Amino acid sequence: MNQREWKRSTPSLRLGFFAIAGLVMVLASACSSTEKAKVDDVGTSGYWLKPSPILGQQIEDEAARLPWSHGVEKLELIRWFASVGEPAYPTLLRLTTDSRDHVAAAALAALGATGDRRLVQPLHVIPWPEERYRGDLGYERARTLLRLGDWSEIPTLISGLRNERIYTRSLCIQALKQATGDDLRYNPSGDEQSRENGARRWEDWWLARTGEGVLR
Repeated sequence: MNQREWKRSTPSLRLGFFAIAGLVMVLASACSSTEKAKVDDVGTSGYWLKPSPILGQQIEDEAARLPWSHGVEKLELIRWFASVGEPAYPTLLRLTTDSRDHVAAAALAALGATGDRRLVQPLHVIPWPEERYRGDLGYERARTLLRLGDWSEIPTLISGLRNERIYTRSLCIQALKQATGDDLRYNPSGDEQSRENGARRWEDWWLARTGEGVLR
C-alpha cells in the first residue's frame, strides 16, 4: 500500500493493519523467547521430553536402586536407562554429579549408550571438581563424550593406556577403537614396553590430526 492509498483508507482498515503488525511482532518475540528458553534449559527437566507419571516414578525408583546395584544387575540398569532415553536424561545428568564415583560412572555409561549427541553440551557444563577428572571417573567421562561424538577428551583415554590396571586400559582402547576403527596395534594385556610403544603411536596419531586441524 503506497502513501496515497494509505491516506484514502478507512480508519477501520488502518486499525486492522496495526493489529496484524502487532500480532506478527508478538509472535516473533514469542519464538525468540522460546528458543532462548531451550538454550538456557539444556540439561534441565524443562528441556527434555517429559515421561508419563508412571514412567517418571519408575525412573526415580530405578535411580534410587542404582547405588546398591552391582555386577550384572548394574549393567542391566544401565541398559534400561539407555533404552528409556530422553525422559531419563535429567535424572541421569543429575546422577553424574553424585559424590559416589560408581554411581556417577553408571550414569555416564547410560548417557553414552544412548548415542544422543545433544547430551554433549550438558555434560560439558556440569560443574565437576578438577579432582574428579582424575582416575576411573575421568576415563568414563571421556569415554562417554567420545561415544557421543565429542573427541576432545581423546588425550584422557590415551593416558589411560598407561594405567596400571588392565581393566582400565581395556576400556580406553575399546573406546578409541570404536570411535576410530583402529587400535594402532595396542594390546592392553601386552608387556610394559609394547604398551608404551602403542601409547606413543596413539599420541603421534592425535598430534598429527590436531596439527592438521582435522579434530579442531
